[in-house]
Amino acid sequence: MKKLVVLLLSLVLLLGIVGCTTTENSSSNSGSENDESKEESKKVLKLNNGSEPTSFDPPIGFDSVSWNALNNLMEGMTRLDQDDQPQPAAAKEWELSDDGKTYTFHLRDAKWSNGEPVTAEDFEYAWKRLANPDTASPAAFLAYFIEGAEAFNTGEGSEEDMMVKAVDESTLEVQLESPVPYFPSLVSNPAFFPVHKDTVEADPEWHTEADTYVSNGPFKLTKWEHDSKFVFSKNENYWDVANVKLDEVDWAMVDDTNTEYQMYKTGELHTSDVPADLSEELFDNGQAQVEDQSGTYFYRFNLDMEPFQNENIRKAFAMAVDQQKIVEFVTKNEEKPAHGFVAYGFEDASGGDFREVGGDLVTTDANKAKELLEKGMEEEGYNELPNVTLTYNTSDAHKKIAETLQQMYKEVLGVNVDLANQEWNVFSDEQKQLKLQFSRSSFLADYGDPINFLESFQTGHSMNRTGWSSEEYDSLIQQAKEETDEAKRFELMHEAEALLFEEMPIFPIHFYNQVYLQNEDVTGIVRHPVGYMELKDAAIK
Repeated sequence: MKKLVVLLLSLVLLLGIVGCTTTENSSSNSGSENDESKEESKKVLKLNNGSEPTSFDPPIGFDSVSWNALNNLMEGMTRLDQDDQPQPAAAKEWELSDDGKTYTFHLRDAKWSNGEPVTAEDFEYAWKRLANPDTASPAAFLAYFIEGAEAFNTGEGSEEDMMVKAVDESTLEVQLESPVPYFPSLVSNPAFFPVHKDTVEADPEWHTEADTYVSNGPFKLTKWEHDSKFVFSKNENYWDVANVKLDEVDWAMVDDTNTEYQMYKTGELHTSDVPADLSEELFDNGQAQVEDQSGTYFYRFNLDMEPFQNENIRKAFAMAVDQQKIVEFVTKNEEKPAHGFVAYGFEDASGGDFREVGGDLVTTDANKAKELLEKGMEEEGYNELPNVTLTYNTSDAHKKIAETLQQMYKEVLGVNVDLANQEWNVFSDEQKQLKLQFSRSSFLADYGDPINFLESFQTGHSMNRTGWSSEEYDSLIQQAKEETDEAKRFELMHEAEALLFEEMPIFPIHFYNQVYLQNEDVTGIVRHPVGYMELKDAAIK
């Protein structure tokens, strides 16, 4: 910069000798220098999103490649704080009726990125749009806590029957089917973010490009080069803009952990995942950081495709897998091996942890796996097992786990499993349409209760994606949602999880944690164990 300033001063002196037009030119050059100085002083956080977001439309972008970004573009009634507790956000306050079923939210004076006010009508429109079957939101089930929402979503009721209404411009009233103590946490989820009604109705593609996107969060979308990168800028119309410290967030889309790590090392990224091959070194030298995360890495069987219509064959494939070896020798990020679906961290009425009380519901047993495979093949009349293809979305980490399973199936069951990978959007779509025979999956908790894990496998649920259906399971989940006695509610959830593993439409690999590298100049990023990344308080020295 010093050399540039000297050069510019020399140029100004030289032009001053030549003639009077130099005053105009020197002023122009000085402006360019100031612009460059401002650019260099901008606080820009550089992150990696992994791949192209599925959607920045809140009820549609319900997945791991959309919600971290969405959580900082938009803002719901509440926002989780550093202790993971819901705090006033778009709502300045709320009240709960004596019967615990009616919430009344009072909105603060907030604006959209286009300068228009955020209203209760925007929220009513957005929450009904979440439940509207025409929206086809994979997150619609989250609205089922609201009276009439499930009936509306399933075609058995109307929009008018869904009990959410704007009382006036700044007041939203919501009636629930039954008391939900964690409802203020639930509505911090991106699925419950408002949308600018006029924009959505005027342009169905409003959420696909930066120049048409309207948001109400700490940041606004200013650039989107699809499948390459996107950029956030501080939203000058955000109600709490004075406390937003970053000027910009630049998001790359790199799906290889080793490449991401190299970008981190060269300063192209401020954070990175930890490559498995370097994890021991990075943990030993204290660079790798670990935080809790409530979620499960698992695999789904498609019961509509051979040979996984057979329960014993499913159990054989599940019991042939050694979860301990995978976390110890493959992922190597200090994850806990998973032998149930609900993660650790949820206390029952007596203070017991749900996972510890529930115990191990699937265990590694090579001999039993062989017996079950033989039994299942005999039941189906198979002399030879139909071809099996395991599909995962493109990622070096997913590939390593899939290759390990492939080897385990060969060694334990004598079965050759083919591997296939697909880009995220294709993979996600085909899994939802039950086009994949056997596929990797992940679940990250949307709110802090075990029922959130277990409701995913109800009949017809958008998160089921296995073809599995059980009236008994559905009944247990419904009973648990309506039960107000905490001890009985947990008993029902334990029964449901046990039934899930008796029939084995899925099997788990490990429980998630958040292992990452972060530049020492970056502070204030909050990574919630239940919830999403917060950049509102992030800063760069």
